[in-house]
Amino acid sequence: MPPTGSLIPVDAPFSAAQESWLAGFIAGIAAAGRRAEAAGDAPAATIDVLFGTQTGNAEFVADELAAGTRARGLGARTAALDAVTPEQLATMSHVLVVVSTYGEGELPDNAGLFWEALQSDTAPRLEGLRYAVLGLGDRGYDDFCQAAKLIDTRLEQLGAGRVHERVDCDVDFEEPAAAWAGAVLDRLVAETGATGAPAASTPAATPARVRSPWNKRTPYPSRLTVNRLLSSPHSAKEIRHYEFDLGDSGITYEAGDALAVVPLNDDALVGTLLDHLGASGDAETAQLLRTEREIRTPSKELIADLVERAPSSELAAVVAHGDRSDLDSWLWGRDVLDLLQDAGSAAPDLAELLPLLRPLQARQYSIASSPLAHGDRIHLTIASVRYGTGQRTYEGVASTYLADRIGEDASVGIYVQPNASFGVPADDDAPMIMIGPGTGIAPFRGFLHERAAKGAAGRNWLFFGDQHRDTDFVYEDELTELRQRGVLTELDLAFSRDQAEKIYVQTRMRERSRELYGWLEDGAHVYVCGDASRMAKDVETALLGVIGEQRGRGDDDAAEYLADLRRAKRYVRDVY
Repeated sequence: MPPTGSLIPVDAPFSAAQESWLAGFIAGIAAAGRRAEAAGDAPAATIDVLFGTQTGNAEFVADELAAGTRARGLGARTAALDAVTPEQLATMSHVLVVVSTYGEGELPDNAGLFWEALQSDTAPRLEGLRYAVLGLGDRGYDDFCQAAKLIDTRLEQLGAGRVHERVDCDVDFEEPAAAWAGAVLDRLVAETGATGAPAASTPAATPARVRSPWNKRTPYPSRLTVNRLLSSPHSAKEIRHYEFDLGDSGITYEAGDALAVVPLNDDALVGTLLDHLGASGDAETAQLLRTEREIRTPSKELIADLVERAPSSELAAVVAHGDRSDLDSWLWGRDVLDLLQDAGSAAPDLAELLPLLRPLQARQYSIASSPLAHGDRIHLTIASVRYGTGQRTYEGVASTYLADRIGEDASVGIYVQPNASFGVPADDDAPMIMIGPGTGIAPFRGFLHERAAKGAAGRNWLFFGDQHRDTDFVYEDELTELRQRGVLTELDLAFSRDQAEKIYVQTRMRERSRELYGWLEDGAHVYVCGDASRMAKDVETALLGVIGEQRGRGDDDAAEYLADLRRAKRYVRDVY
C-alpha cells in the first residue's frame, strides 16, 4: 500500500451509463409495481439474492436485481453472504450471487466467513440448488473477479446447477451486467413457471438510498474552499485537510461514505511523456493524456506489450522469473514513462501506446466529516504522495492535484460513493471502538462529530497513531476538545518513532486488553480504517489475542467470537 492515507479501493465505481441503466431499471420496477396492484398473482418462487461487497456497490446492484426479480412475478430476498450458512444455502432453490473482489483476489469482509464454510469438507451437497454469479472487479488487477470465480466453481463442485454462466464485469460494467441480469431473469421465469408479471404480494422495494445524479461522467464541479496542512512542515509526511463546497448540488452523504475526486494528470508529466514520444506539439493528445488516460500506473496490457516488444529489457527479465511479488516490487513507484524508457527503441509510438493506457479513474477517499455537523461541505484527510529516485520526482495523481494545482476560482469534479456497511451504530447508546492510525483517522473524525451532533450517549474509544507526536498528531486540537466534552471517552495514542521500541495501535490494544474486552461484552462496535496489507492484519491479530486472553478458551473460540462480531456487523473495516 502506498502511504497515502484515506484513499480506498472500492467496488467498481458507477459511470454515467451505469447510473442511467440503474435509473431505467428502477423506473421499470416502479411501473411494474403499479401494475401489480391489479395482478393479484402470488410469486411462483422465491429467489435469494446474496451479495459480497467491501464498500456497497455490489449490495446496491443486488437490491436492484431483487427488485427486478419481483417485477417478473417472483419473490426475492437479499442478504450478505456472511449472513448465510451452507446449511441454509442447501434449503434454497435459486440463488443469485453478486460479489466484488477486494485487494489481491480476496473475498470482501462480509463474504469471508461464507467462503470459509463453503470450502470446508463438511459443506453440504447442493444438488437441489440453481444459481448464477455476477462478479464486479477491475481488470487492472491480476486476480480479476477472483471472488466470483471461487464461489462459482465451489457451488458447481458441491453439485449446484447454473441458471446462467458467470459474467465478470470490469469497471465499466453496465452492458455485461444488464445482459446477464436480463438473461438470468428470463431463465428464472421459464424454470419456475412465473407469469412474468409482478406479484402483488411482493411489491417492488425502493432502495434505502437513491443515488445522486452526480457520478464519474458527470461529477459535481465543487469549489475547494479549504486546503490546510495538518502535519508539521518538519514531518516526513504531508497530510492535508480539504473542504469541498456542496453548493446547490443536492448532494447528501452519511458519515462513513467515500468521496470520489476526479483528478487531472500533471501537465509537466504529460509534457515529458510527449517529449519522449516525439509528439510535444500535439495539443489534442496532450489534453487527452491530461484528462482521460492513466499515465502513472502502467496497465497489464502495456506491460505485456512491452515484454513482447523488448524481450531483453529489465521488465522482461523480471516477468520471465514468474514471481509476482518480484514484479510488484519492480513496478512499485514506476510509471508509464519509466517503462517506455526501459524498452528503449522497441517501445511503441504514440498511436500504439494510447490503446494500451487505461481510462483515468476517480480516486476515492474516506469522508472525514458528518452531514449533521458540516452539512454544506464534505471534508477529506489526504496524505500527499511525493517521492524521488534521484533522477525523477514522482507525485500522486489526485493528492498533488488537490494540494498544488487547484486555482482559486477552479472547481474539482466530485461525487459521493455510499458505503452502506461502514457507519456509526444505529443505536446511539452502543459503544464504538475506532482504530485508525495515520489518515485512517478520517472516517472516525466524521463519526465523532456525528455522535456529538446527535447527542448520542454511547461511549467512544479511539486508537490513533503515527510516527511522531510533535509533527504527526493531526486534529490534535479537535480530539482534545472532544475529549474534554466527553464525546471521546477514551483516546489511546501510539507514536511509533518517539522511542527506541516501536509502538503501534495494536500495542496499545494489548496493553488495555481487559478494558477492550469489557467494551466488546458491553456491545461495542469495532471499526478499523487504514492499510490492509499490514496494519489491518496486525490489528486483527491483536484483537484475536485480546479476546483469547480474556476468555481463556483457546484460539478457535476467539476466532468464532470475532466471526460472531462480523456477522452482527459489529466488526467492520474500511481498508485499502
